Amino acid sequence: MKHADHVEIEMKFRIPALGPARLRLEACGFALAHGPCGEVSVLWDRDGELRSQGCALRLRRYDGQATLTWKGARVPDPLLKIRPELETSVGDPLAVEGILGQLGFSPAFEMRKSRSVWRRGPLEACLDEAPFGCYLELEGTPEEIREAMGQLGLDEAQVEPRSYVTLFQELA
Repeated sequence: MKHADHVEIEMKFRIPALGPARLRLEACGFALAHGPCGEVSVLWDRDGELRSQGCALRLRRYDGQATLTWKGARVPDPLLKIRPELETSVGDPLAVEGILGQLGFSPAFEMRKSRSVWRRGPLEACLDEAPFGCYLELEGTPEEIREAMGQLGLDEAQVEPRSYVTLFQELA
């Protein structure tokens, strides 16, 4: 979900398994929007310029689709991940790769995981399975996220503050 002011607000939870989480999402009125499907995300950078600013440029491929996303530096918050974000669908990912290359960007990091996306009104829930575990992300307003946390039986002890990039790098 992208807010009108182009700010992403989310919270990621480490969960023991996807199956029970799917059942809880259904019981709480979430509907499957797409997936599960494999997802490949490639971060692009220009000599570490974006990373040094706390930003990211990602080309994501999933379910026959592709998106290009710019993420700005994180706003400090103990639990929520809040950061500016601009995202658009991409018709020709190979052309976008060529454009990025011509602009001096190169692939800096690749991540692979399985993702399914669920929605309940404006709130989005993603179930992710990566080589290092299972996660549930909630994206919406802080109020929507906290309400869903309670309904889904999630608590702050399950919050994973690290990014997927950090988790993948720690695995390597």
